[in-house]
Amino acid sequence: MSKNVLIVTGDAVEALEVFYPYYRCIEEEINCTIASPVKKKLQTVVHDFLPEMETFTEKWGYKIESHASVDDINPADYDGLIIPGGRAPEYIRMNPKVQEIAAHFLQEDKPLGVICHGQLVLTTVREYVKGREMTAYTACRPEIEAAGATYIEELLHVDGNIVSGHAWPDLPGFMKEFFKLLNVKKEASVQ
Repeated sequence: MSKNVLIVTGDAVEALEVFYPYYRCIEEEINCTIASPVKKKLQTVVHDFLPEMETFTEKWGYKIESHASVDDINPADYDGLIIPGGRAPEYIRMNPKVQEIAAHFLQEDKPLGVICHGQLVLTTVREYVKGREMTAYTACRPEIEAAGATYIEELLHVDGNIVSGHAWPDLPGFMKEFFKLLNVKKEASVQ
């Protein structure tokens, strides 16, 4: 039986952080749904660092179709959740349905992958992340700690059902760890 993974994002998602997980899921023959506040073609962005700048730059990336509105998602239908970074988490985290979806995966101990700024969504469901450990893009550290979680100074970290990554260069290890969790849950449900 095939697994179902949900990617929750919106406009201004970091291009690599949505495309890489989406296509890796397809390669592994995992059903993958991209959901956003509104079902539409999403504008991705590309972040990079230039020597003359103190912070990252942002350019427009390819567009990617969201398959559903988050309002039409039943999180119980999915085995795993990925929340990519970029600027999308800054505003999708304010959506009550996005908060409900994140809370479901934390409550049910299902595989949950967050990378870069994706962890900002988890800061809105503090009761489920208090005492947990995660890494993220460094600028997210104050909000992670304010939510009661411990910020880990690593590029990749696994804490129970949460796989967290620092940024897009960490995607290969991030997806490897996410698939490990997904397969462990799969094997447990077969027994």
